[in-house]
Amino acid sequence: MPRFLAVYSMKPENVVRFRSLPKAEQDAVDAAGLPQWLAWEKANAVSLRDRAMVGKTKRVSKNSVTDAQNDIRGYVVVEAESIEAAAKLFENHPHFSIFPGDTVDIMPFVTAPEN
Repeated sequence: MPRFLAVYSMKPENVVRFRSLPKAEQDAVDAAGLPQWLAWEKANAVSLRDRAMVGKTKRVSKNSVTDAQNDIRGYVVVEAESIEAAAKLFENHPHFSIFPGDTVDIMPFVTAPEN
């Protein structure tokens, strides 16, 4: 079955805005969102192959290694019949329905993953 990379994105200013909320408000969002996120993962477990949230970025170029900033917050590898079916899994996802996430980008693998 085809595999797709789904990338969670959140603009840095939205991260800053969320982190500037009072701790009680952040905790309330987490309390509402985390159970729904886990429920989403459980409901879609048959399609999920790998997933992780990510932290700060180091950018490597031919001239340097520097700290960098981007919108990527995490990823999940999804197995689905089509890119449309993979995208449908993320409709109303807690990433943006509860948390201040912006988008989930879905991309087909053009080379086969090792596993």
